Amino acid sequence: MPSHLNLPPNYKPALNVLETERAIWDIKQTFQSLLAQQLNLQRITAPLSVPSGTGINDDLTGTERPIRFCLTNLNHTQAEIVQSLAKWKRLALARLKIPPGQGIYTDMNALRPDEVLDNLHSIYVDQWDWERVITAEERCLAFLEEMVKKIYQAIYQIEKITCDKYPQLKPLLPPDISFIHAQELQSMYPHLSPRERENKICQKYGAVFI
Repeated sequence: MPSHLNLPPNYKPALNVLETERAIWDIKQTFQSLLAQQLNLQRITAPLSVPSGTGINDDLTGTERPIRFCLTNLNHTQAEIVQSLAKWKRLALARLKIPPGQGIYTDMNALRPDEVLDNLHSIYVDQWDWERVITAEERCLAFLEEMVKKIYQAIYQIEKITCDKYPQLKPLLPPDISFIHAQELQSMYPHLSPRERENKICQKYGAVFI
């Protein structure tokens, strides 16, 4: 499987391997508390595998193959490693009877054998996953922007905490996030590709929600 990892010329990590491992641990432990506080979320444990054929596992674009195996002591039931928790989270909200204004978050571990490898993507996935119950009235742009600001504040705070602890790291994020519609962005930079437009607007504002 080809890798599309791009490193700048003369790249040198700011932290060594052990420091990087410590920083990752610090970020994971602190960020979950910040995110849960901002969005009113309860931590729950997510499965590493789910039964095959139930529709619980998310097939992403429909072409990725999940890793399947047999559960010998469960009547040889076929199971598969999760690729995404998108469907599972919504089932969990219903099963736990989570009311509007509250939600869940979990530390998702997954394997995606068909993932295209680059600076942002790996076969092994370790990410925070969350879902929150909203009302019909909250399905609006104003509420979406409110939630984005809360999430961004958690990200902004964790950057400051991390840079304070590891002074060789320098903060990059602005205090506030900017908002722009995709159509407006296209009108501003019609000659650029979608990815180039995103890069351009982020160079201008530092942090942008499209």
